Amino acid sequence: MKYVDEFRDPRLIRQAADEVRRLARPDRHYRIMEVCGGHTHAIYRFGLEGLLPGNVELIHGPGCPVCVLPMGRTDDGLALAELPGVVFTAFGDVMRVPGTKGSPLEHKARGAEIRMVYSPLDALKLAQGHPGKHVVFFAIGFETTAPSTALTLLKARQLGLGNFSVFCNHVTIIPAIRAILDSPDMRLDAFVGPGHVSTVIGCRPYEFIAQDYGKPIVVSGFEPLDVLQSLVMILRQLADGRSEVENQYARVVPWEGNLPALRALEEVFELRPYFEWRGLGFISQSALKLRDEFAEWDSERRFDVPGIRVTDPKAAQCGEVLKGVLKPPQCKLFGTECTPERPVGALMVSSEGACAAYYHYVHRMAAAGSLEG
Repeated sequence: MKYVDEFRDPRLIRQAADEVRRLARPDRHYRIMEVCGGHTHAIYRFGLEGLLPGNVELIHGPGCPVCVLPMGRTDDGLALAELPGVVFTAFGDVMRVPGTKGSPLEHKARGAEIRMVYSPLDALKLAQGHPGKHVVFFAIGFETTAPSTALTLLKARQLGLGNFSVFCNHVTIIPAIRAILDSPDMRLDAFVGPGHVSTVIGCRPYEFIAQDYGKPIVVSGFEPLDVLQSLVMILRQLADGRSEVENQYARVVPWEGNLPALRALEEVFELRPYFEWRGLGFISQSALKLRDEFAEWDSERRFDVPGIRVTDPKAAQCGEVLKGVLKPPQCKLFGTECTPERPVGALMVSSEGACAAYYHYVHRMAAAGSLEG
């Protein structure tokens, strides 16, 4: 299959790993953050850390939209699900995310009308088929999924559909990266840039990282060879004393982004003044809300949303893992009280969560090996 087999070729992977080892100076320690949770899973799934020299350290970033959402926003959405006549819809990743009174699946078990959907258009069709109900779509994601929400809202307006609304939790990647760069407890040498987000926003928005902070960033694909090639490109920049934005994922990511998708976002959304992120606190201009023209389809305007603020369980260290300060197994609850079967934090639930990735691809195999021994 084109563009998959080539990027899993063992010979090419070994060559790229050898080049990483050749470029990494033995007298220097490199700290490189992969922003996207998809990269974190690829790194663990394919065992890429085991191919790297010990002085090239990969730091897991906040690029998992389910993970960065504070618990209070989950509670706000579930408060809507408890209203009479409301059908709460969400992506599968959201269904097991814990709120203070349980996850959406647990609310469903207690009688709330909650359904999993594969796209916001599924929720729209549900509203069309059930005119006596009000369907709320719990919108979540970075710029990757926001265009589909925007197009769905444009369709809802075109249809004049009055029993559909969106509880918007879309966030944007650039302010989060800036917050990490400004964090006093985070020292990074470079970034592996997010591939999925970049298919929409392109590469140009990352130029401030190189220009203002002097850090290289390479937008990367998600196959093992993609990640290793991106590390080679980063290490070459560092060896040359360069700080640039480079696009390893050019087969998918256009430099200027997806212009029709960006136009849809501009038409439907505007930036929120402030939005709370798990682990990073309140970040200005970092999330999207519906423009006034779409107030009729805005759940936060149609309903009395509580606006709950909740701190994570004290023992859970999701924020530190999200910022890259801790690795998943360094959390006190990891693998004991917090597992994919009984998650305490969102990082263990999401398909892009760093804790879930480490648990599935490292912790579980290590545990199986110790039992065999």
